[in-house]
Amino acid sequence: MSGARVVAALAVVMAVLTAALRAGDAQSPAPPRVDGAVALRHVERLVAIGPRVAGSPGGERARAYIVGELRRSGIEVEVQPFEAATLHGRLRMANVVARLPGRRPEIVVLAGHYDTKLFNSFRFVGANDGGSSAALLIELARRLAKAPRDYTVWVVWFDGEEARETWTAADSLYGSRHLAADLERTGRLPRALILMDMIGDRDLNIRRDTYSTPWLTDILWASAARLGYGRHFLNEPMPVEDDHAPFLKAGVPAALLIDFDYPPWHTADDTLDKLSARSLAVVGDVVLDALPSIEHYLTTHPQGPR
Repeated sequence: MSGARVVAALAVVMAVLTAALRAGDAQSPAPPRVDGAVALRHVERLVAIGPRVAGSPGGERARAYIVGELRRSGIEVEVQPFEAATLHGRLRMANVVARLPGRRPEIVVLAGHYDTKLFNSFRFVGANDGGSSAALLIELARRLAKAPRDYTVWVVWFDGEEARETWTAADSLYGSRHLAADLERTGRLPRALILMDMIGDRDLNIRRDTYSTPWLTDILWASAARLGYGRHFLNEPMPVEDDHAPFLKAGVPAALLIDFDYPPWHTADDTLDKLSARSLAVVGDVVLDALPSIEHYLTTHPQGPR
């Protein structure tokens, strides 16, 4: 065969191989991605309710909205009521748990809180602090419901994250303390937990929480870098006590994603205009991208470092 014919034959072979690879890629399921605009619409509807303080009618309406959106997507969801002893007496609160079955019974939790802090001196609607995490979790549950996975995923909306007055060990984290204690008592603690809070800020800057489990944080930061979002996930350390704390105390690996560089925090200015659909999509996509790596780590480290 002449040199020209060899080159031509190789070109044909390469073309066939390229077409076959592209066809194979087309048949592979694309990883789910988050629709930030949809998540932002959920924030808008939650904010329209007004203050959503734990144990209040606004909190009940927010919970009903979350449950309704999940059921419309065909997702199994349970409202778990409990009574919390607070500085204002015993209050009825409720966590919301959506269950997305996997091939294995072990559980990975994605969580956030849906309540807003009680303020009597001004109207606090908590677009970012309470609204952003609650809304993103609805969109994450909807996306994950359509994707196969190894581990069972629970998507959890905690009630009563906010202190009734001043943050203390007794006056805060009511919902997460209740669920962690219940799961520890019944021997059903999850294998890992990712907590999201205040992740809708237009100027998104998430620092490494020093309480979080290092290997879990490393996986999330690696996903951010892989997706080109590294500028939003900073390596500066910052300790933040949040709803992951009761699970860490129970021995569950947990990581917090929070942007605490947010001037409107706990002010009347924490409104919808401070948020960005892109920021919600960035955080959601990082979590979705990280889940397979988290599953792999848990499978290869069945008794690994906590």
